[in-house]
Formats: sequence, structure tokens, C-alpha cells
Amino acid sequence: MDLVVWRTFVTVCQLGSLSAAAAELHHTQSAVSRQIAGLEQQLGVPLLGRHARGVRPTPAGEVFRRHALATLNEADRAVRAVRDVRDGESDRPLAVGATPSLAAGIVPEAIRALLEQTGPVRWSLLPGLSDQLHQRVITGTLDVAVVTDAPPGVPHDPRIDRRLLGLDDMVVALPTGDRHAGQGPVPIRTLADRTWVEDNDGSAALLRRHAARAGVDARIDLAAADLPGKLALVATGHAIALIPGVLSGALRSDVTTVGLVDPPTRGIYAIGPRSDPHPCVAPLVDLLADAVASARPPQGVRITHAPHGIPSHRD
Repeated sequence: MDLVVWRTFVTVCQLGSLSAAAAELHHTQSAVSRQIAGLEQQLGVPLLGRHARGVRPTPAGEVFRRHALATLNEADRAVRAVRDVRDGESDRPLAVGATPSLAAGIVPEAIRALLEQTGPVRWSLLPGLSDQLHQRVITGTLDVAVVTDAPPGVPHDPRIDRRLLGLDDMVVALPTGDRHAGQGPVPIRTLADRTWVEDNDGSAALLRRHAARAGVDARIDLAAADLPGKLALVATGHAIALIPGVLSGALRSDVTTVGLVDPPTRGIYAIGPRSDPHPCVAPLVDLLADAVASARPPQGVRITHAPHGIPSHRD
């Protein structure tokens, strides 16, 4: 497939308009329409749906948009790398992946500390779910990824090394005016009748499993497309949500947290390819472990630090 067409499709999705995308890309609107129609014919499924103010991706289109964006970003990196070699600047860029909650605070903090140690390093950060990041490590798109063992877990894969960075207790996100805000750890049964929102299957599975152990059901009545959308629904009082404890320090001001009694826990891991590791990966992994350990969770949340020097788990 032609990456020019992929870029056209991604731009249309970003701007929500064929005409706006045509202007951005210096194409005619008819040319943009033909490119999208050709792409839909190749894939055999509609990718865009019309609404009152323009267009938006269909469910199939949204899946394709995410993969196309990752592919285009990697293609851009490849072009920049070749130009750097041509221009005598062959320093290898560092590609880091992280789950959304870890990309919101822990990973940027560790990268800041890395740059203080090493000096300037070209780097990029790609958020994604753990299984997506695992695949990108295998294919060489990422030099290192910070993932969790929340369902479906971290695959046992002989092609990667992994290191446990710490254990993170999940907490409940609430709007700041909630009656449980500021309390100590509460049993899940006191919250079970509330409306819950989830943005991914892993977090939902942790919540359902924890509630089942207590003999109650959690009503996950709302779904969000991503973590910011999930927190927006919490902030506006529509729902409460299970979130990672390490995210507590990076929350928006209109969201707070409460700990759970005997909370569900997830392991945080750094994974990377076993062959040809980037020279910055080892020091970054140490700094990631420091960042996990120094996270300041609310009362009742435990972060267990994995000490330096532990060997990589070879699956």
C-alpha cells in the first residue's frame, strides 16, 4: 500500500474533514476522496463515516488509523536516520514505549534523569497497551517498553529480556467532591453500587476479579476510548474508575483517589530485545526502577521497588 495514501487518511481523521485535509496536504478535495475510496476498496471495508460536521473513522477505520499512524511515525524515523547518516550524524535514536498511565509520569521522569546523565540523546515516546508494545519490541520499532502484567499479562517470549521494576497497587479515581475523597483504604463493597468506567479490558478484568473476591459485582456501565476520556468522565461525576497507583501524582486537579483494602496489584516491567540493545537501555531501566520506587502514592497504596542488580528474566 502507498504510504502517501495512509498519510492522507490519518490527516483526514485528525482534522475530521476532507476539505481541511486537502488544504493541509496541498491536494484537491477530489484527489483526497479518490485516495480514501481506493484505500477502502483495497481493504474491503468503509473507513470513514459522515456526520453533521464532517467525517470520523468507522470502528474499522479507527483500528487502521492507529496502526497507520504508528507505521508513518516509524517511516519518518527511518528517513531521519538515513539523513543523519548521510550528514555524518549517526547517533542512534532511542525509541521508548509505555502504557498510557506510565507514559503520563514515570517514564518521562526517568528519561529526564537519563538525559541529565548522558547529555543530549534523540528519543521518542510511543504510548500503547502492553500487548501492542510487546509486538513493537519484537519487530524492532521500540528499543525498550514499560509494560504491566495486568490481563492479558506479559507474554513469555524467548526473544525479549524483561526486568521487574516494581508492584503497583490499583486505586479508585473519584471526583474531588466525592464523599469518599480523603478517606483511608475502603473495601470494594462500599463502592460496588457506583457506576464505573473503564478504557481497556485489562483494567476491567482486575476490577471484576477484585469485586468477585469480595462477593460483589462492579457495574461497569460506561466505556471510554482512552485514559484521558476515562478521567474526564470521573472528573464530571459520571463514574468512578480503577486506575494505577503510580498515576496518582499526575492526575488532573479535579480528580482524586482512594485506596482499596487488599487492592488488586499489577507488576510493572521493562522489556527489550535480547539482541543489539540500545546503549541507553540499561541505564534507563535503572532509572525507571528509581522512578517507580519514588512515586508518591496516596495513603493506603503500596509501591514495591525491585532493587538494582536483579538479573533480567529470560523467558
